Parts: sequence; structure tokens; C-alpha cells
Amino acid sequence: MKILKNIAKWMLCILSIPVFYILISLLLTTVTVNSKDPTGTTNKAVFLSTNGVHLEIVMPVKNIDSSVLKDLKHYKGDAYLSFGWGEENFYLNTPTWGDLTAKNAVTALFLQSATLVHVTRYQTKQQDWVEVQVTEEELNKLNSYLKEAFRLDETGAKIHLENAGYTSSDDFYKSNGNYSCFKTCNSWVNTAFKTSGLKACYWTPFDFGLLDKYE
Repeated sequence: MKILKNIAKWMLCILSIPVFYILISLLLTTVTVNSKDPTGTTNKAVFLSTNGVHLEIVMPVKNIDSSVLKDLKHYKGDAYLSFGWGEENFYLNTPTWGDLTAKNAVTALFLQSATLVHVTRYQTKQQDWVEVQVTEEELNKLNSYLKEAFRLDETGAKIHLENAGYTSSDDFYKSNGNYSCFKTCNSWVNTAFKTSGLKACYWTPFDFGLLDKYE
């Protein structure tokens, strides 16, 4: 009987971990940082895009620094590029939620794993994007953040994964940093805004956390 009680106690502790994680996440998501109005002129725009779970930063090509554009696959007709960040195995082996496996989910959330930057090309603005007005200074900081996301080879070039994109309009590049349940695709975007001086959550693993600040 004592053994059964101990097993039940340990099972309760294990089951409480995700509940505690969600509660803390929701609490920190509601806390807003950089809530003051910007001091400069907000004459530039960036956008937030989501597929319902995964958040990405979309920028007009004309507002992307040349150091970020360097080595990226893009064409004359591309007006916008979106930038996402995530766990390498999850990105490459889980193109849709129907491909999700328990192994991939556990690896992404609980193991320090390699990451990729996901870059998608757009010729026109999409209606479901959320527009964010930024100052020149905020835009420069955002460009610096994106530049630092890319891992470089020994020649200083970005590392492109050939034929790894989902469609003909997106590509993957090796990234710096490791993925975990504390540093997710959405917290990466939130940190980009946070460090650029833009309104953001204190921390959030959810896509709606940052979107709610601007919608």
C-alpha cells in the first residue's frame, strides 16, 4: 500500500508540471514590457504572422538590412520575407500537425536541440498579418537580432539547407541557439520585439501572447 501511495504521489507531481508551466506562462504573457510610446517617428512597418501556433516576423525587403539579406535566397519580385525560428528536427520532420509524434514533441520541448531559421518569401502583403509600426532605431535593433540568429560557416556565409523547404517559396538556414520549452519559436519572436524596444510580453511560449499586444 505504501508503494502505491508513493507511485501516486510521484505521478501527481509529474502531471502537475505541465499545469504549472501553463499557469506561469499565462501569467508572464499578460505582463507587458516596453509599453511606453516610442520617442522616434514610427514611419516604418513590420508584421506578425501566425499559422495558429507558430509566430513569425514579416518584414518588407526594403526594410531588411543588407547583412541580413546576404546569402538569403530571394528574388526581384519578393516584397516581403518572414523569419521564424524553431527546433531543427521538428521543423524538418513535422511539416503539419498530422506528422507530429510523441518523440518529436518531447525532443523539442525537453532536450536542448539544434535550431533553424525559417525564411519565407512573399510577393504581396497577406490580409491576416498584424501590422506593427516601428521607429528607425527599433528597426535597426530588430535587424541586428535577426542577423545574430543565423549560424555562419567558416567563410562567414549563412548555412542554407538545400531542398528542405516545404514549398518553392521558403527555405531553412542553420541557426544559433538551442530550443527548449523555455525558448520556443514564439518566445524567440517575443524576445526579438522585447530587445528591440517594442511592446512585448515579459515572456511567452504562445503566439497569441504577442499578437494580443497589437490586435
